[in-house]
Amino acid sequence: MICHIKPNNGNVPIDPDEVEYVLQEDDDSSSDYGSGDKPGTALGSTAPNENVLFPVIFHTSHLLFYERFKAYQDYILADCKVSEVKEFTAEYLAKVLEPSGWQAVWRTEMFEVLVEVTDVEYSALKAVVQLSEPFLCESRDSAFTLECMQELLEVKEHKILLQELWVVYDESGEFDHTALAVEHVRFFYQCIWRTWDEEEDDDFDYFVRCVEPRLKLHYDILEHRVPSGLVADYRNYLSQCEELYSKFSGVRNRLLSSDLDSEVENVSMVEGLKLHEKMEHLKRKLKVIENPLLRYVCGYQKYSSLQPKGLRPTGAKITHVVSSTMVASMLQSLIRDKFCPQSCGEEQEIQFHNDPLAAVNACYEGDRVIICPGHYVVDGVFCIADSVELEGYGLPDDIVIEKRGKGDDFVGCTGGNIRISSLKFVQHDAVEGILNVHHGKTTLENCVLQCETAGVTVRTSAELLMKNSDLFGAKGPGVAIYPGSTCTLLGNGIHHCKEGILIKNFLGEHYDIPKITMVNNMIHNNEGCGVVLVRLTMPSDVKDASAERTKGNMQPIQSDNGTACVEGFRQELPPECLTDELELYEQAEISEQTESNYKIAHELVVTSAKKSQLEKKRRLSEQGIMQADDNLMSQEMFVSIVGNQFKWNGRGSFGTLLCCPDS
Repeated sequence: MICHIKPNNGNVPIDPDEVEYVLQEDDDSSSDYGSGDKPGTALGSTAPNENVLFPVIFHTSHLLFYERFKAYQDYILADCKVSEVKEFTAEYLAKVLEPSGWQAVWRTEMFEVLVEVTDVEYSALKAVVQLSEPFLCESRDSAFTLECMQELLEVKEHKILLQELWVVYDESGEFDHTALAVEHVRFFYQCIWRTWDEEEDDDFDYFVRCVEPRLKLHYDILEHRVPSGLVADYRNYLSQCEELYSKFSGVRNRLLSSDLDSEVENVSMVEGLKLHEKMEHLKRKLKVIENPLLRYVCGYQKYSSLQPKGLRPTGAKITHVVSSTMVASMLQSLIRDKFCPQSCGEEQEIQFHNDPLAAVNACYEGDRVIICPGHYVVDGVFCIADSVELEGYGLPDDIVIEKRGKGDDFVGCTGGNIRISSLKFVQHDAVEGILNVHHGKTTLENCVLQCETAGVTVRTSAELLMKNSDLFGAKGPGVAIYPGSTCTLLGNGIHHCKEGILIKNFLGEHYDIPKITMVNNMIHNNEGCGVVLVRLTMPSDVKDASAERTKGNMQPIQSDNGTACVEGFRQELPPECLTDELELYEQAEISEQTESNYKIAHELVVTSAKKSQLEKKRRLSEQGIMQADDNLMSQEMFVSIVGNQFKWNGRGSFGTLLCCPDS
């Protein structure tokens, strides 16, 4: 008998230092896992370090999204209803799971023990086990002896949940399907299944409604595609919902087994209704986060907890100079251009830094940061909570600030009046974007924004003035404008993003309409539309809009490359007509751009007016007035869209996305 006492070093039962063996993958990666007609295992194994005497186990936790997706959709759940989940899972296990003859490590939070499987109860998703010889056990204390484990198994009738077993590695390949089947069951009940799922309506496809969105969310979190704050909210909602459901189930069971006429039970019924209402509210929040479209459209309403420092106690304002290396000529030029009496008017205190992030963190209200030419790599987030100015000394391409490491934002702004100019930001792994204006006003001028994930976001109640800047490479919208925000875009280039500009003007939300100014911007080469208006709407509205598009012209405002509209007849013209044709083309292009600007402005005005009318009707209704004047145009509306050029956008200049919250 060998028994190890395991130190109490956390909730993870196995030492984290693991040895992974190289996989010998199947030739056909799209086939079912493993192949019965090929000798040897196609799976790898994981072993504890040399100080632990347990045998190696199959390494199955590395499965990719499409592997789990395929298993649940094609082999396990298919189109089952929520009430049929356990039945379908049992049928799958009966086909692929070896009924006996394999060893496994039985893991709990308190101990690990090596067992041998003698039978499987498929309908209960349990295995019948006995202790292996010699007895191998690891525990946090000495209480789990051989006699103790035997008594525990007798109490459980030697039946253990399959998700608590980790199959011992076997090179023959005989138990590959068994190891994968157990992994699929374990992952499902740990990451997908919710205890309240069986309370849901049984008339829908469980895989489509629940499994697929939860599986996608799980992998999006693993790959850092979801903001950390939203992940924390999701886990918090899950924990609260589990607690409420446990209380609700207790109240319901008590009501079912007692006299409903008693006063005490009437109180319990009211308590149960309140618990149910709270639980339904949390479940709706969970579904919004689990739905990829709603998660993308609605975004994460994050409000930074960073508080502004305000003015220094002395009242002084400091200029911070950032330079990786400072030479005499650079210092002389800097003093001449930025600190001479004619430029400043008074003596100023100067602090020198070699890291722009350290300089920003040292700022108080009214400070200025001057960044000299160089390539600066920062591992962190610029959180700017005070009214400060970040200024590049030179051309943007000569002053590069590159982000490394994980994080939600690259630059997060909450200050009342922030100015950023003449800088180039290069983004990596910032889930929420390269620049996120949460509160206050941010002015961005003559900057280059090289995105890798998301672009610029203007949150509700925030204001952005972006002027003469270049933004490209976002996998989402280049600029996302939220309801209640103010966004002014003047002379910018927004290109090679998924969408150019995304305007979130929700009719169903109690937010003020966004105030938008777009003048002389060049929006081109985006995968989708140049400008997209997102509206939350009811399913009937979606059907009506779809029918209207079917009846009408479904072509975008402009062609794919902005010139295809004239290429068809260009070759038919004689040479002497080419000059006239080019003039006509230029006039047509100008007319087309003018039409695009007008169409975007018109759609925004109509949408905002409709929202304003709905809000007025609601307010009048609350005051007992039954009618409202639908012809009134909102005086709060301010939209100026003039002189913008839209070229080579994949789906045209403008599009409207109708998003149904119940989809």
